Amino acid sequence: MNPNLTLHCGNRQLDGATLQARADRAASGLQSLGLAPGDTVAVMLRNDLPYLELMLALGRLGVHLVAVNWHFQAEEAAFVFRDSGARALVIHADLWPRLAEAVPPGLPVLVVPTPQDVLDAYGLAPTPVPAGALDWAAWRDRFPACTSDPVPSVGSMLYTSGTTGRPKAVMRLPGTPQQHAGSKRVRAMASQAREGMRTAVVGPLYHAGPNAAARVALDMAERIVVLPRFDAEQLLKTIETHRITHLSLVPVMLVRLLKLPAEVRARYDVSSLENVTHGGSPCAPEVRRAMIDWWGPIISETYGSTETGLVTFVTAQEWLARPGTAGRPFPGMSIRILDAEGRPLPAGEVGEIYVDPGDNALPFTYRNNEASRRAIERDGHVTNGDVGYIDAEGYLYVTDRKRDMIISGGVNIYPAEIEHTLVASPEIADCAVFGIPDAEFGEAVAAAIVRAPGSRITDAQVRDWVRQRLAGYKVPRHVEFHEALPREGMGKVFKNQLRAPHWERAGRRI
Repeated sequence: MNPNLTLHCGNRQLDGATLQARADRAASGLQSLGLAPGDTVAVMLRNDLPYLELMLALGRLGVHLVAVNWHFQAEEAAFVFRDSGARALVIHADLWPRLAEAVPPGLPVLVVPTPQDVLDAYGLAPTPVPAGALDWAAWRDRFPACTSDPVPSVGSMLYTSGTTGRPKAVMRLPGTPQQHAGSKRVRAMASQAREGMRTAVVGPLYHAGPNAAARVALDMAERIVVLPRFDAEQLLKTIETHRITHLSLVPVMLVRLLKLPAEVRARYDVSSLENVTHGGSPCAPEVRRAMIDWWGPIISETYGSTETGLVTFVTAQEWLARPGTAGRPFPGMSIRILDAEGRPLPAGEVGEIYVDPGDNALPFTYRNNEASRRAIERDGHVTNGDVGYIDAEGYLYVTDRKRDMIISGGVNIYPAEIEHTLVASPEIADCAVFGIPDAEFGEAVAAAIVRAPGSRITDAQVRDWVRQRLAGYKVPRHVEFHEALPREGMGKVFKNQLRAPHWERAGRRI
């Protein structure tokens, strides 16, 4: 940690030494719950300083921080709490009333009062810490600083998914010293990080990108500004006020920045910026060019997955010379393009992308689902279902996705989960969920619906059915009705036939 680190969150300010002292007390308290290396703690917090305390505290104990999406409804959260084997839960007070029923009996719960800046950002009324619950700060400060030797951090346990629709936990294994060093090196290279940089945590910390960027910042930054949520003009104001040098964003944020009126964009000084990295979902070429025109040739891009970590990197200059590329792999990374039979393809030929990060990432497994990890592996390389090619100079181009996963605003959305929810409606006889192009979010969720006999369900009612059962970002933005869905003899829906008209009109495939 930089000895001069200061942290800002709303009107609150904290120095790095105080943050570390709080983390050391928290580590001692967590040890008192019997936590040991390899255990898990669920964290369901909006962007707030205690999240960073927990990153440090759990990291030194070798305990997995289970980053739980706070948009989840009770059923979704309950699955993660059970599946992760969480030994404790840390949650913001405003989330507790909605999710209390999801908490397994006997699980220790530590409640963080929701701070005023977060309440203001989301238009929330104050929610008191429930009677009988453990207040995070009061509980933490009952303990002395942890004195046990730190163990290597296993980072955050993030949930992803496959074709079943049930999320899978990507759990890092302890790894070797070389892998720990390589993982930190790649994260720093991806953001062009340097000692003494100034950065802002912009995206939600339950997401892989902001989570990783915050860990880099805790290691190297002299100033970290934690934003409760993304607001385009507020980010510009933050850059100017705090002389921000480094940012990690997703393409939807770039879109919203560009949509600000010209006079608003011109109002703020962003000349302090040295590097802005984006990733997490496809970025329209016109958006990237417009950002380079505005902020200069400091817009870099990364490509990777939750399983493999960051894989490739491309600078603005490289991208302008090779529009559409995701860049070249980091040193020590191995990328193979394989055909359907697993045979390597030559430069320029499209196939499925397989990656071996080598010593650039800790090894992983899917908690409770090792068979799924083996299913995506070939000769030590794993795939997340993306399709693309490598050119003669070693630059990767991602052209399509083999699987059904939708990436909207940098967030992974899994159609099977939404389909399971839709088909439970007595008004719906059949359904299919897929991604369609969206100018702002990259992709949007679309649902093809076959009404049950006698049903007159409307598109608004379809959305309401999902909204009552799943997080808001999983609600279809587009609903279309069909007499029947195109299915093969074994029952599989030909989703490509449903997607194709939307993507053809957009003139792109990803």
